[in-house]
Amino acid sequence: MRRLTVLQLLPALHAGGVERSTVEIAQALVAAGHRAVVVSAGGRMVPALLDSGAEHLTLDIGRKSLLTLRHVPTLRRLFAELGADIVHARSRLPAWLGWHALRGLPEARRPHWVTTMHGLNSPGRYSAIMAGGERVICVSRTVREYLLAHYPDTDAQRLRVIPRGVDLAQFPRARPGDRRPRLAVEALHPALAGAGPLLLLPGRGTRLKGHVHALHLLAALRGQGVAARLWMPGARAPGREAYVRELERQARALGVSEGLALTEATARMAQAYAASDLVLQLSDKPEAFGRTVLEALACGRPVLGWDHGGVGELLAELQPSGAVAHGDRDALAARARALLLQPPALPRLLPYTLDAMQRATLETYAELAG
Repeated sequence: MRRLTVLQLLPALHAGGVERSTVEIAQALVAAGHRAVVVSAGGRMVPALLDSGAEHLTLDIGRKSLLTLRHVPTLRRLFAELGADIVHARSRLPAWLGWHALRGLPEARRPHWVTTMHGLNSPGRYSAIMAGGERVICVSRTVREYLLAHYPDTDAQRLRVIPRGVDLAQFPRARPGDRRPRLAVEALHPALAGAGPLLLLPGRGTRLKGHVHALHLLAALRGQGVAARLWMPGARAPGREAYVRELERQARALGVSEGLALTEATARMAQAYAASDLVLQLSDKPEAFGRTVLEALACGRPVLGWDHGGVGELLAELQPSGAVAHGDRDALAARARALLLQPPALPRLLPYTLDAMQRATLETYAELAG
């Protein structure tokens, strides 16, 4: 394949699944001999992007303001000057700006247009731009079905389901019976010390992540004589102080303050998974994919989650015993107890790897560019 120049558009490069996927695809492009350029307002992931040999151009294309429209001519010049073959938009406002910039170029010099639907955005005209690419990448079958349900005029032939992938090198399978990860976590968070099982719910401090469900689950298990502990990394973060206080009050009311750790996010997620006995995914809003399910299974740890969205899709395929009807706390407690007493057989090989995701995305680019 000839050398391509691919521009990816997104609001910023701070943290998150969209940002991570952007960097991962840029790395794959460079490794394959292509030119990778990312346009965003910047952020803490820029150094990792640059280290791969990709380029970053700073442009605040994610600010919801009429003034942001001034970036359309700038983007149009960039596309032309860089000789872009592909413009790949990963978020709605950057997609609108990119689309308007492309329309101003002569058709013969116009780059191909790719969009990725990373989430289950509220349907409507504003979100419809993400269904408008020459190729539309859907991060799960759940997203594809959602897109076709809300935008029925979309040509299904333009859709490509490319699930997000886990880097197996970063999330190696933990050896059964290895106590070292648990001891390391207990040294940092003494509230988690003890002989009982450790439950893990990773996720940022927002109600949508289902922290309250996890507290009720902990109370139910402890009420049945299971001396479980619960760690929720990411719940504590700047600007989330009121929410953390609310969770702490709920924990006291349920009598589970002992054996509970509400902490900042950890950079050692593989160690966190390896230290746990059961990983929870209890988001009330259906997730588009559910990367934590894959990461936990890669580390050899069972998952318990609500059976909806991308999480339900992954559990149905990879660990059906971990899926529980959304909101059924009694069933959740019963299933958690069963999984702790008799851990299920987990897949040894995961189909959704980082390499597979990168390869499928580059094949989509090649399909368009020839």
